[in-house]
Amino acid sequence: MIATAQNSDHAASDDALALAREVLRIEAAAVGALASRLDERFLAAVHMILACRGRVVVTGIGKSGQIGRKIASTMASTGTPAFFVHPAEASHGDLGMITRDDVVVALSYSGESDELRMILPLVKRQGARLIAVTGNHRSTLADLADVVLDARVEKEACPLNLAPTASTTAALALGDALAVALLHARGFDHDDFARAHPAGALGRRLLLHVRDVMRVGDEVPAVGQDATLADAVLEISRKRLGMTAVVAPPRRIVGIFTDGDLRRTLESGADIRATRIEEVMTRNPRTISPDALAAEAVESMEQHKITQLAVADADGQLVGALNIHDLFRAKVI
Repeated sequence: MIATAQNSDHAASDDALALAREVLRIEAAAVGALASRLDERFLAAVHMILACRGRVVVTGIGKSGQIGRKIASTMASTGTPAFFVHPAEASHGDLGMITRDDVVVALSYSGESDELRMILPLVKRQGARLIAVTGNHRSTLADLADVVLDARVEKEACPLNLAPTASTTAALALGDALAVALLHARGFDHDDFARAHPAGALGRRLLLHVRDVMRVGDEVPAVGQDATLADAVLEISRKRLGMTAVVAPPRRIVGIFTDGDLRRTLESGADIRATRIEEVMTRNPRTISPDALAAEAVESMEQHKITQLAVADADGQLVGALNIHDLFRAKVI
């Protein structure tokens, strides 16, 4: 009995894996087929949205509505002002959110959703343009649309060929393609993306500059080039940054001396009180500008396998310092 149960479990697991792989194969094929069908209608949709004086209003019901929300969100975060309107709510007053200057993107695989059929003639009557994302080019939605984007799939990934699976994946991919094409056409860049994503790790990486996280003033370790090794050790210990900059008047960086340099110097038998810092410092050290992104400091540290950086202005003057822990605290890493 135990062996029979185990064999049954194995068979069920094998069936589940086979089914899951088939779902992924079907959905991947559905998305791949979209690429070969993209034509001048897609370009017309892009140009229509670029010429829009209002906003993109995305609408759909059920699973199409959930996909529509994501498409609206992606557009809004990549330079195309967009929002989602639920078609059922639209027929109870939210239709007032749509103006003649807007472009409406309506999603319905069948193209016959009752809620859409109720509001779209009114949308058209007030002058808004309409882009349909549908799998049925002979539907009411397609007939009303100014542009029809073909989102049909050969079959759903659901074994019953009923639950929206491949069709919703295709619609989502088509919406992403539209958003990215618009992003490119608008010249949307890293700075634009940062302004649209100020919160979280992404915003910190794109918005925080070295000047925002570096140590300044008395917190910056520095000794003159005529200092002794003992002076440098005291400064490193006092400022707790794992290094000290070595400067010439007024504050020009001429070298750096780190914890690692100290270990190597002591191993060589140097006299800590008699040795001058300029004899053992690293000359022409790597520095970073205060205007650089904090993420660039991380990249420099990783590339050169260092944990500290002196911050220098355009004239090579010491204006700050930071180490890997400062970047951790700022959550850039």
